Amino acid sequence: QVQLVESGGGLVQPGGSLRLSCDVSGFTLDYHAIGWIRQAPGKEREGVSCIVSADGSTYYTRSVRGRFTISKDNAKNTVYLQMNNLKPEDTAVYYCATDIGGRPIDVLMTRAEYDYWGQGTQVTVSS
Repeated sequence: QVQLVESGGGLVQPGGSLRLSCDVSGFTLDYHAIGWIRQAPGKEREGVSCIVSADGSTYYTRSVRGRFTISKDNAKNTVYLQMNNLKPEDTAVYYCATDIGGRPIDVLMTRAEYDYWGQGTQVTVSS
């Protein structure tokens, strides 16, 4: 049974940092891409970042490049999203999700199409 559980969200001031964690079970990170997706109220979901299993390549949407870092610990079956210099426009519910079907990276990032999703964690950036 595939499960993803996010944690680490919260309220932070602009310019602050948060680290999100995604604990996965039922599959191994060695073989599947995993990504972070966010959805703000009234907006469509947005692919934020993705890490590919094969060679560990990472991808970011333009608005977070240079501020967010995705990483994974295969031994712990955990994926992280380190978020620095947070801005109010980063406020959203953040989800981690995994692709089992081997979709192209552009589909994962632009359409945020994944097979299994976590429940999400709220990130609020406000003074």
